[in-house]
Amino acid sequence: MLLEIHKYGDPVLKQIAAPIDEITPELADLAASMGQTMYAANGVGLAAPQVGVSRRLVVVDVDYVGEKENGRRKKAGEKNLRVYINPEITWESAEDCAMDEGCLSIPGIEGEVYRPARVRVRYMDLQGNAREEEMDDLLGRCIQHEIDHLNGVLFPDRMSFLRRTRIAGQLNKLKHETVSHLVS
Repeated sequence: MLLEIHKYGDPVLKQIAAPIDEITPELADLAASMGQTMYAANGVGLAAPQVGVSRRLVVVDVDYVGEKENGRRKKAGEKNLRVYINPEITWESAEDCAMDEGCLSIPGIEGEVYRPARVRVRYMDLQGNAREEEMDDLLGRCIQHEIDHLNGVLFPDRMSFLRRTRIAGQLNKLKHETVSHLVS
């Protein structure tokens, strides 16, 4: 089932998401629906707050879609949906790297963000197993972006003041559209 992706300006995107205490069939269904929604939107990651659920759940697949072509990601491989429950960064490299980021909740807007080049993440899988994984490249970037969503942080919050100023008009327009939609 496809879910509605909440847009910039929706208060749920600025909330700190609640931890998940129990893995239930409903949680597995939510993760599956989030995966379908992410694939339909040509995304590489989606956090539960982006679909209006303020819980610490993230889905990611950096294998299925690859580089952008004509503004959209193209299919690159087999689907490999990864589900992260209560993910937290336990270590990050001292080395940072810059990359342009976009977001399904902030459509049409991208910006350069500096993040650690490598991170270690502790999480639970859908079977309730505790896991820890070291990540870099697109997967490392994506998990950091999605964990930010769980903490009410959006990628423009991580941009330099100058770069954020350049997209301020676009962000304000999107926020006004979102707020108008929420009130109606």
